[in-house]
Amino acid sequence: KMELMPVYGPQFKEQIVKKMMPPHNQSVAQISRDTGVAVPTLYSWKKLFRNQGFVVPAKSSRPDDWDSKAKLAAIIQTAALNEAQRSEYCRQHGLYPEQLDAWKAAFESLEPDSEPASKADLAQHRKKLKQLEKEILRKDKALAEAAALLVLSKKAQAIWGTKEED
Repeated sequence: KMELMPVYGPQFKEQIVKKMMPPHNQSVAQISRDTGVAVPTLYSWKKLFRNQGFVVPAKSSRPDDWDSKAKLAAIIQTAALNEAQRSEYCRQHGLYPEQLDAWKAAFESLEPDSEPASKADLAQHRKKLKQLEKEILRKDKALAEAAALLVLSKKAQAIWGTKEED
């Protein structure tokens, strides 16, 4: 007989994912042991809820280690809240209001041009760098050869003298 996979309701999924969120911050492995839900299933639920705008930390349970997407989501979710609501949000998610302020300031201070270069740009720069390094190597060899010829010609002149002395 083939076993059917269990079907979990949306309330159950949300309840489980909330255990991964602050202030509980339970690990996926721990929740899997407690509930019997497979680890890959828990990761897919976590990803699903993150894509829906929930602040579910990617890896670390410490807010300062959250990835930039989670930090930005927290800033956006608290932007329209008053001070009391914002404080409540922070308590629920294991944050301090100062952390939100610092994250917001960091995002605002980013230069639009400070985005990482595309892979094509990086590849082009690497190619140019390699080309320039080859050119420097070629010129170094030519310079060394010219210096060797100059030294040899001076030694030859010292031994046999110049043609003008004849």
